Amino acid sequence: MRRRRGEDGSALVELSWLGILLLVPMLWIVVSVFEVQRGAFAVSGAARAAGRAYAQAPDDAAGRSRAEAAARQALADQGVRDAPLDVRITCTPYPRDCHSGTSVITVVVASRVDLPLMPDILGGGAPSFALDSTHTVPIGQFREVEAGDGAP
Repeated sequence: MRRRRGEDGSALVELSWLGILLLVPMLWIVVSVFEVQRGAFAVSGAARAAGRAYAQAPDDAAGRSRAEAAARQALADQGVRDAPLDVRITCTPYPRDCHSGTSVITVVVASRVDLPLMPDILGGGAPSFALDSTHTVPIGQFREVEAGDGAP
């Protein structure tokens, strides 16, 4: 007589393999979403910090260097240290002298976040997610105005 092989225990094996095959990609997706969210929060904070630093500077040249340093520090505070950083500053209505009159400063900070656990298999570099944030500040918002002689 031939003995038939039973299917006892096969559901456990199938469940284990399916669990591994589905859990690993799902875990990578969750970690990637959190990494991108951290980068987005960092870029938003960097744009805000760069706008404030630029507005408080005495002139445009000092403002540009202070804005880049503040943006770099804000990214580092969120754990995004080695990410590329591009800080663009524009002013209206006085584009040549941002620290005069009633200028409005617009700071755009652009960066990118590399997705975790993804090597550059195809030679094009590790996959990344581009991020940018814009912050607008009126020049007088962070500057103290001196009162004249007749003011109380």
